[in-house]
Amino acid sequence: MADRNYFGEAAAAAAFSSAPVRGLSPPLGWKERLRAGLAGAGASLWFVAGLGLLYALRVPLRLCEHLAAVTGFLNSLTPKFYVALTGTSSLISGLIFIFEWWYFHKHGTSFIEQVSINHLRPLMGGTESSISEPGSPSNRECETSRQNLSECKVWRNPLNLFRGAEYRRYTWVTGKEPLTYYDMNLSAQDHQTFFTCDTDFLRPSDTVMQKAWRERNPPARIKAAYQALELNNDCATAYVLLAEEEATTIVDAERLFKQALKAGETIYKRSQQCQHQSPQHEAQLRRDTNVLVYIKRRLAMCARKLGRIREAVKIMRDLMKEFPPLTMLNIHENLLESLLELQAYADVQAVLAKYDDISLPKSAAICYTAALLKTRTVSDKFSPETASRRGLSTAEISAVEAIHRAVEFNPHVPKYLLEMKSLILPPEHILKRGDSEAVAYAFFHLQHWKRIEGALNLLQCTWEGTFRMIPYPLEKGHLFYPYPSCTETADRELLPTFHHVSVYPKKELPFFIHFTAGLCSSTAMIALLTHQFPEIMGVFAKACSFTVTAFA
Repeated sequence: MADRNYFGEAAAAAAFSSAPVRGLSPPLGWKERLRAGLAGAGASLWFVAGLGLLYALRVPLRLCEHLAAVTGFLNSLTPKFYVALTGTSSLISGLIFIFEWWYFHKHGTSFIEQVSINHLRPLMGGTESSISEPGSPSNRECETSRQNLSECKVWRNPLNLFRGAEYRRYTWVTGKEPLTYYDMNLSAQDHQTFFTCDTDFLRPSDTVMQKAWRERNPPARIKAAYQALELNNDCATAYVLLAEEEATTIVDAERLFKQALKAGETIYKRSQQCQHQSPQHEAQLRRDTNVLVYIKRRLAMCARKLGRIREAVKIMRDLMKEFPPLTMLNIHENLLESLLELQAYADVQAVLAKYDDISLPKSAAICYTAALLKTRTVSDKFSPETASRRGLSTAEISAVEAIHRAVEFNPHVPKYLLEMKSLILPPEHILKRGDSEAVAYAFFHLQHWKRIEGALNLLQCTWEGTFRMIPYPLEKGHLFYPYPSCTETADRELLPTFHHVSVYPKKELPFFIHFTAGLCSSTAMIALLTHQFPEIMGVFAKACSFTVTAFA
C-alpha cells in the first residue's frame, strides 16, 4: 500500500489534468510568430554580416599577407616546439581535470559549469530567459526545487548522544571532532527555543541562562551555568547544561539530571497554578513543560545506557501518556529501541501499529523496524537456493516487500547494517531519507538485526532488488514520494568531513570532467608521438596547417 495521502494524490491528479501539457502551446498570432522568427534569425544575420564585413576589409587589413606569414612561421617550427606545446597543454588540462574531479567529489557539481551558469550566462544576456510565464517549464523546475528544499527539513536526532560523556570522550581518544559547526548551531537554536521565553528577565538566573545558550564556547556556557546556580539553586536549565556538557560519564550526567528533575517539577507546578493569569504566564508554562519533558527523556536515555531498560521503558511510556501533544519529539523511537533491546517484539508491534500510519511522518526507525519484525518470522529458515528452487512463501514475500519499502524510504541504511561502510557517531540532527539518518539508525539498531538469526542474510539477498522497482529517472516514487535531490548538500553540512557521505542516486560525471580527461590524454599522446617520431609528426603538422590554409 502506498504511503501517500489519498486526498493528496487526488489533488495532484487534478492539478496535473488542469495543467498545460508539456511540449504543447496555444496557437500564436501573426505578431508573435513574426517576433519569434526575427528573434531566431537575429543570430544568423549577425554572423552573415560579420563574414561580409571581413571579406570587404580583406584588402585594407592585408589578410592574405598575414595568413601567408603565419603559414611560413608554422612551417619553420621544429618538432621540439610541438613537443613542448603539447606537453604543456597536457599538463594544464591534467591540472584542470584533477581540480574538476576534486571539486565534484567535494561539492557534487562541476566548477566550470557553476562559473558558466553564475557568471558567464548573465554577461551573455542569459538573465532575460529567466523571466518566463507562470506555467513555463522553468517555473515548474523552480517550484520543484522549492518543494525539494521543503522536503529537506532537518530533524533533531531522538537518540542523540551526550556531548560531555560521549562526543567529547570520542574527541579525546581520536582527536577528531564528531560534530559539525552547522549541527551544533542547530542545537543552540533548539535550546533557545525549548529553554527560554519572553519572561526570562523576571528571574535573574533565567537571564543568565538565556545568554549561556547563545555562547559558542563550551567553557563559557559551563561558567554561565554555575553563575545561574549561584543566583538560584533551583535553576533546572543550568543543571541540564552541566549534565549535557560538563559530565564526563553517564553516571554523572544522570546525577545532574535528577537534580534538574527536582527543580524542574517544582517550577512546573508553580507555573501550572499561574498559567491563566496572563499570556506571559502561558508562555512560561510552555517553556517549563519543555524543560520537564526534556529532563525526563534524558533520564530515560541514561537508564537505557546504564542497563536499566525496563525503567527507561516506563519513563518513556509515562511521558507519552502525560504529554501526548509532544509527538513531534519522536519519543516513540526511543521506546522502540528500548523494547527491541528487551526483545519485547509484541510491544514493538503495538507501537508500530500506532505510529506506522499513513497520516504520520515516516522515519528509518519506523520502516526498518517494521521490516525487521516481518523478517524475524522467516529469516532463520530462509535460503536463497531453496527460495530460487521452490519460490517464496507468503510470509517471505511479505518480509521482502517490507525490506523493499524500507530501502526505498532510506537507501543508505543497508550498507551500514551489512557493514559495507564504517559507522561514525551519529549527529545531533538528522535529515530524513538521508545519510545522516542512516548513520543514526544503524548506530543504535545494528545490534538488533544481528540478534535475529538470518535477518542480515535476508537483507543482503533482497535489498538491491528495490532499485529495479523504482522508476528511472526518479520522477516518481514507488511507495513514497520521489527521493529529494537536496539530501547530499544537507548531509555534508551535518556529517563530519572525515566521513564519506553516501549519495543516492549516483550522480553522473559532468561533461567537463570527461572533456578535460580526453584533452589531457590526447595531448599527452601527441607529445609522446612527436618526441618518438619527430619527422613523421612534423610532416603531419605541416599537412594540417596547409589544409587549414587552403580552406581559409
